[in-house]
Amino acid sequence: MAKYALIVIDIQNDYFPGGRWTLSGMDQAADNAARLLNAARESGDLVVHIRHEFPTADAPFFAPNSVGAQIHPKVQSLEGEPVVLKHDINAYRETELKSILDNACIEKVVICGAMSHMCVDAATRASYDFGYHCTVVHDACASRDLKFNGVHVPAAQAHAAFMAALQFGYATSVSTEEFLAS
Repeated sequence: MAKYALIVIDIQNDYFPGGRWTLSGMDQAADNAARLLNAARESGDLVVHIRHEFPTADAPFFAPNSVGAQIHPKVQSLEGEPVVLKHDINAYRETELKSILDNACIEKVVICGAMSHMCVDAATRASYDFGYHCTVVHDACASRDLKFNGVHVPAAQAHAAFMAALQFGYATSVSTEEFLAS
């Protein structure tokens, strides 16, 4: 039987209302991630928390040692659950994430967190490239409004576009309800 790991990406204080880089729908995404986290813990599945910090204090968000860079209480890690500190978009880059998964003989990863269009996307694509079977729980992820070349992209559309791209070639995409029912 394939072993699973839940990877909870960057659900940190700065992404919530009042933080330095608020995401659209972050509270609901974190609530769904908390449900996934509880289910993984009850099943004895590996849970890996990813926490992003920029290297300097003048960062736009997730400044080193700041309250904003701390994991949000809704998905706080428990003793014994690995917390991977990253300084880049891709959770595998210059971190121990792959060795944690490989040491636990993980074959399948379930991914949730933030931001849909950045770190969730990067981790999913990298996971696929490393040979893991990937599932992204789309309603346990959040994004924000984007701008490109004078075009405003609402958060819901940015999120949907990235989830559609991941589902097309990198991952299965399901809702929290669908995942918990399976």
